[in-house]
Amino acid sequence: VQLQASGGGLVQSGGSLRLSCAASGRIFSINTLGWYRQAPGKQRGMVATINSGGRIKYGDSVKGRFTISRDNTKNTVYLQMNSMKPEDTAVYYCNADYVVTRGASSYSNYYDIWGQGTEVTVSS
Repeated sequence: VQLQASGGGLVQSGGSLRLSCAASGRIFSINTLGWYRQAPGKQRGMVATINSGGRIKYGDSVKGRFTISRDNTKNTVYLQMNSMKPEDTAVYYCNADYVVTRGASSYSNYYDIWGQGTEVTVSS
C-alpha cells in the first residue's frame, strides 16, 4: 500500500491550493485518512482527518479555512486550503491509519501509512 500526495506549491497570502493524496494497492477499505504538516523546526501536527463514516476533525488553526474530503471510489483524500497564511507554510503529509487490502484468497491489514509529503509555501 502506498500513498502519493500532490498539489503543493508556492502561493501568495490569501490564496488557495488543493492537495490530493491517492492510495494505491489492492485496497479493500481505508479507515481514517488525514493530513498532517510539519514546518521547519516544529513537530508534525494534525491538520484535518476524515474517517470512513465521514466524521471530520480540524486543527484549530485551519478551522473555517481548510476543507477535507475523500472519494472512496478513488481511494483519495483532498485538502482544499483557502485564505492561506504564511504560517501554513510546511511540508504536508497524508496518512491512512488502517487499510485492508484484498488478495486472491485473503485480506491483509496495514497500519499508520504515510505519504511522501508535498511542500507548501505561502508568501507574505
